[in-house]
Amino acid sequence: MNTPSNEQVLARSLKHFWLVVTVFLFTAVLPLNAQGGISKRIVSIVPAVTEMLFAIGAGEQVVGVSNFAGYPNEVNSRPRVGALLDPNIERILSLRPDLVVMHESQTDAIEQMRRGGIEVFLYRHGSISDITDMLRQLGRRTGQTPKAMTLAKQIEVRLKSIQTRVSNYQKPRILLVLGREPDTIRNVYASGGIGFLNDMISAAGGINVFAHVESEAVRPNAEGILAASPDVIIEIHAEGLLTDNDMPSEPKNVWDTLSAIPAVQNDRVYFLTGSDLIVPGPRVANATERFARTLHPVAFESR
Repeated sequence: MNTPSNEQVLARSLKHFWLVVTVFLFTAVLPLNAQGGISKRIVSIVPAVTEMLFAIGAGEQVVGVSNFAGYPNEVNSRPRVGALLDPNIERILSLRPDLVVMHESQTDAIEQMRRGGIEVFLYRHGSISDITDMLRQLGRRTGQTPKAMTLAKQIEVRLKSIQTRVSNYQKPRILLVLGREPDTIRNVYASGGIGFLNDMISAAGGINVFAHVESEAVRPNAEGILAASPDVIIEIHAEGLLTDNDMPSEPKNVWDTLSAIPAVQNDRVYFLTGSDLIVPGPRVANATERFARTLHPVAFESR
């Protein structure tokens, strides 16, 4: 049996780190605009939108997906068309879509789609409320309005239930880490005060230590983390976007170098895995409950 070298492990960890950062930063802030009638052949470069389309019953209308789409399992039967940084224009055009979902930053690809007479749906995502708004819009666009409306309402009701369940507990101060260099606390990316992750922390009964920063993501240094003094550190590892062999495996004690902060002193450093935690789609209520159970496990004990 071949054992990966230290260099291979480091390379895989770095790949994971930059992938998480790229996926998060480019799926959280981009504008939405769409016109036209019901779409029958949809190519989606955006994993969050792909999940939404399948969740509302429009999966049969999806004819192409991003290389990073991994949920639900049905996406694996769809042709892959590249991703944010490397869309395969020829492949997309060969699928004869009547709608392509793209990020606003993909200006060259958008122009090529429009020159080919293909409508482009420019994606925006910011807050939790934008997720349910997007579901409703996609429902109208795909002829799946009833199911989309029902799903959006279910998500809103469940989020409210989670908030109610944890409302009587003291809110800890949370550092939500999206990525960092492996084996060290350098180049840390954390949730800022804007976006769905910040909303999820609040709904789960926590306070984001960087809620005052008007950005989706921040890059604090060690001194900034010490000053923020989080009660809890949660690191997200986006399992599902990489193969199992590419997933990092690091001991929790990487944070022991910051032994002065309460989260380390009280052994409240957690590692959570799952693409649901970074993809702002229909699994947002499930992901929020995972945060809530991590922060307030007593609130979810059987009564």
